[in-house]
Amino acid sequence: MSYVKPAEVLDGMIDAGTTKANLSAFQMVVRGFLAGAILSFATTLAFTAVTQTTVGLTGAIIFPVGFVIIVLLGLELVTGTFALIPLSILERKTTISRMIANYGWVILGHLIGCGLYAILYGMTITKMGTDMSNPLAQMLIQLSESKTLGYQKMGFDGIILVTIKAVLCNWMVTLGVVMAMTSKSTGGKILAMWLPILTFFAQGFEHAVINMFVIPAGMMLGADVTMADWWLWNQIPVLVGNFIGGAMFTGILLYLSHRKKSSASVTKRHTESSKIAVVAASERSIK
Repeated sequence: MSYVKPAEVLDGMIDAGTTKANLSAFQMVVRGFLAGAILSFATTLAFTAVTQTTVGLTGAIIFPVGFVIIVLLGLELVTGTFALIPLSILERKTTISRMIANYGWVILGHLIGCGLYAILYGMTITKMGTDMSNPLAQMLIQLSESKTLGYQKMGFDGIILVTIKAVLCNWMVTLGVVMAMTSKSTGGKILAMWLPILTFFAQGFEHAVINMFVIPAGMMLGADVTMADWWLWNQIPVLVGNFIGGAMFTGILLYLSHRKKSSASVTKRHTESSKIAVVAASERSIK
């Protein structure tokens, strides 16, 4: 059977978190670079579908191709890892310092990968900066401003809103990572992870790595957004929200739902049962 039971999936999540935490800094950066660039490719593919069809859902249906490539190649997507390494810490198989190091190096890789693709893609759709009429260029500018200045206009409520949207986003994204572990076949993995990724993208939630491409790309194309606007009104709160959504609503809750009793507790229970049986036998012999 290709189906993997939830308890086994949980073991896989813990093992994956441990493995990711123990990667070298170089591996984390390179894998993060590739994942950031690939996710950016998928984002522009989705935007192209939307502009060609004028149907937003088409972009959501297509976008998961990037996520599938990242997962099947074993690359590093920090938002997915948000649900895995905390479980490894709970099982005392890694440390908080290793978790923080992983997140830091992978985010650096994402920024480089997303930034490079933003430069190359911007040169492509503007014909080396000579033509700004491409609707994709205008879309990126509009998104860059709405994802930053739109929240800024709301003040503190904007910070709360963007964080909530980030929590909802990564609840689904990390569920996609976990769903990929529910099957042993490549086809099963693809279908299983496709569903939650489609769900988050279709509803316009906030994903940190996508924003590492969209916002800088819009800024390069002329969006009225500063570095401070990008990080204060989007990137930092989105990273925080993504972590909460992944670690708490996927990682911790699945851990509490399916974790096995420790061998120590099982042994203790068996010992107590044996003692009760011995006492009962002794009482019967006395009678």
